[in-house]
This record gives sequence, structure tokens and C-alpha cells, in this order.
Amino acid sequence: MKPLYTADVKVVGGREGSIQSSDGALNHMLSMPKALGGPGGEGTNPEQLFAAGYGACYESALANIARKEGVTLKDVTIHSQVMIGKDEADDGFKLAVKLKIEMPGIERSQAEELAKKAHAFCPYSKATRGNIDVELNVV
Repeated sequence: MKPLYTADVKVVGGREGSIQSSDGALNHMLSMPKALGGPGGEGTNPEQLFAAGYGACYESALANIARKEGVTLKDVTIHSQVMIGKDEADDGFKLAVKLKIEMPGIERSQAEELAKKAHAFCPYSKATRGNIDVELNVV
């Protein structure tokens, strides 16, 4: 693969540390959620960051597919959820994703077809395919 862009982020202190991108656009403290045994707090966490990245990338893929098919999308919303839970296979952890996709004004069967095509096209979907469960829910 010939890279078109490289995100460069420094992480210090793991889940209870900090993150900073080389261009300074991303600069956040991290906090372990209470649900995972941490103190909670105002910092973000890897699951929120992954949900944001996946949702944004998926919506762009959806717009690309719709444009190629001559479909005009307006007011699209992607509600991206990333769950972390125990992996019974190795007593570690694993992720799962749910994408709730809203395409106002698009007939349901067409919206579902666009959502599937976007899932096949999206780089995040390609990266996770076969590795984590991803559920698409067109509403």
C-alpha cells in the first residue's frame, strides 16, 4: 500500500495517560471507564476514539457510494458504538461495533443496500472484517 496520509499520535501512560497528535490537533487525557474498573473521569478512552473514527470514516464511505450511484443524501447520521468485553477464548478482551445509520428521505430497501455497499468500501470495515463483529442497523 502506498500511504496517502499517516496519522502520527504519541501515547503516554496507556488507558490512564494522554494522547497527542504530531500536528497538535488531537491532545487529550485518557481515563479508564468505571465499567472497566477505572476511576472514570473527564478523559476519553480508546473505545470512544475508535467509535468516532469508524463512524466518520463509514459516513464518508456511504457518501462516496451514494454519489457514485446518483443518490442524494441529506442529514445522514451515524451513531457508532464500540463495545469491549471479555473474550472467553483466551480470557482477554475483544471488541464489537454497532453502527446505527440514519438516511432521512431514502426508502428503506435502498438505504439498506447503500449501507451494505458502504460497509464493503469503508477502510475501517475492511480492517475489522473477520476480526470483530460489526452490526449495521439502518433506521
